[in-house]
Amino acid sequence: MKIMVAIKRVVDYAVKIRVKPDKSGVETKNVKMSMNPFCEIALEEALRIKESGLASEVVAVSVGPTQFLETLRTGLAMGADRAIHVEAPEKIYPLTIAKILKALVDVEKPGLLLLGKQAIDNDQNQTGQMVAGLLKWPQGTFASKVVLDKEKQVATIDREVDGGIETLCLDLPAVITTDLRLNQPRYATLPNIMKAKSKPIKKFTLQDLNVEIKSDLEVVEVTEPPKRKSGVILSSVDELIDKLKNEARVI
Repeated sequence: MKIMVAIKRVVDYAVKIRVKPDKSGVETKNVKMSMNPFCEIALEEALRIKESGLASEVVAVSVGPTQFLETLRTGLAMGADRAIHVEAPEKIYPLTIAKILKALVDVEKPGLLLLGKQAIDNDQNQTGQMVAGLLKWPQGTFASKVVLDKEKQVATIDREVDGGIETLCLDLPAVITTDLRLNQPRYATLPNIMKAKSKPIKKFTLQDLNVEIKSDLEVVEVTEPPKRKSGVILSSVDELIDKLKNEARVI
């Protein structure tokens, strides 16, 4: 079985985000970029499935400009067998990404498509669900545990919900999006980083996949959240009640 993993290049999670002066988005120039953490988890899970003997190949896929090749090389250094890069503008909305992934699935014929549940740059949490709808495949979102049965061709996943743990059984092929507690991604070792340089990266254009960039969404303005007021230390319960009643007016 072949596993396809979608990965995205985002601003590193440790970087303090700055809004552009024109409020059209966040500043990405001269900013450290890295693989989306949830995508790392998805790739790690694919690699573990392959290492357990349940998959024969792991293919990493990314959609974006040339800079995204660096992120794909990271995926190859982690252990992916090969990669696919779809040349496209950096700002693409989830439905277009889903259409691109659907076209790649039609070409590659994987038995499982893994994605992070969301990207930390926009937190939209839409692509996995949309591509499952386009493919008409079963989907399991926010997976915190994945178990494959190769003989029965099913995947059993646990997902955290408000009431506890929900268990789903999906017929393969399927789409699974990964949550934070699924695993701890490995670090790419220096020998594997060197090996990654010789691993193949196949390139596609949007025209090759017959996908047109079209969106009904427009970002009107991006602003920073309001700054929080400094807290105060109260000396008694009576003072707290007084502030809640007369200042906050919540009681």
